[in-house]
Amino acid sequence: MSHKRFEVQLTNVGRASAFLGKLQAEQVKIQHVYVAGTSVYFETDRKGIEKIRRFRRKYRVQVKISRVGSDSVEYRLFSSWLFIIGCIIPLSASLFLWDIKVESDVPEVAERIEMKLKKADIKVPALLSRLPEEDEIRRLLMQDESSLSWIRFTQTGTSFIVSPMLAPLSAETKEEVKKTPSHLVAKTGGVITHFALTRGERASIIHQTVKKGDMLATGILEQGEKTTVVGADGEVFADYWLEYHFELPRTVTYFIQGEEEVHIDWRTPWLKNAAGTMRLRNPILFNKTRVDPMHTVRLEKGMEETVILPLLKYDLLSKKANKRIIKEENVLHVSFTNDKVKGTILFLINENIAEKRPITQGD
Repeated sequence: MSHKRFEVQLTNVGRASAFLGKLQAEQVKIQHVYVAGTSVYFETDRKGIEKIRRFRRKYRVQVKISRVGSDSVEYRLFSSWLFIIGCIIPLSASLFLWDIKVESDVPEVAERIEMKLKKADIKVPALLSRLPEEDEIRRLLMQDESSLSWIRFTQTGTSFIVSPMLAPLSAETKEEVKKTPSHLVAKTGGVITHFALTRGERASIIHQTVKKGDMLATGILEQGEKTTVVGADGEVFADYWLEYHFELPRTVTYFIQGEEEVHIDWRTPWLKNAAGTMRLRNPILFNKTRVDPMHTVRLEKGMEETVILPLLKYDLLSKKANKRIIKEENVLHVSFTNDKVKGTILFLINENIAEKRPITQGD
């Protein structure tokens, strides 16, 4: 509906004919003319309104002008200042941080965290865009806190939740075990791609092919005639081929990550506590839900690349805590029976192949 159309009501019908004739001579757009009782109604545009106001006194007609559709609910709603203000306030409020919670079972830890947040000027209300990075906040809060192992942050809408995680307490104090200086040797064959040594000296080079037991890094440093045993430590990464034999049930059950739904609710931006004082709070409530559906599939021929291979890669990577990467894979053989799927996959792996071998007197 256009808001540039206007309805005009002329209440002096005796002079309405001459007035309308003047408007037509002035090329005023006149549409939908009709008579109701002692009034004449028609529609025109904004330019016509200007000329109607100019000539109405000369022809002594009473004119009432209204927008077309101005009596509709939609027009009154969207042209209302209260509606505009009601939209601006929640949108503006969503740009601010309104609530900070510290979730900890130890009150002393929660109190120290809250004090550090205030000292860092992280308090409500504050612009969300001006919040420091999580790593910076974590470093600040964990400083001088030996009892903490990690701090997790959760931002839900305009709420910021700080969850400090306590370090596990040891039941007994363990004496520091003095480590024996060692060399780094290859635990499997491969082609070296890069080094990440923290101690010791390289005994091999990048792109060199090594076998199991070959020296990768030495823990003995020689400077002229002087020999120093420092021990080698760190990682040495290499590429190698792994022949992976597998056996799976013919019917596999797995979960698929579902879509996350966000439900938004509204509440008053102020809250009265037990002491009778008022404080501001986040007027917007965000509630996130997600359902991960479970699927059951029967493995068939043709699913080697789309289903079986991704399952095996996930299983292979989940068994290693270190930085293992699968660069390539080749399906060598897959066979199907009534209740089993068996086969062999060839993977090109890149991972740390270094293991320590103690330095002996013969080295």
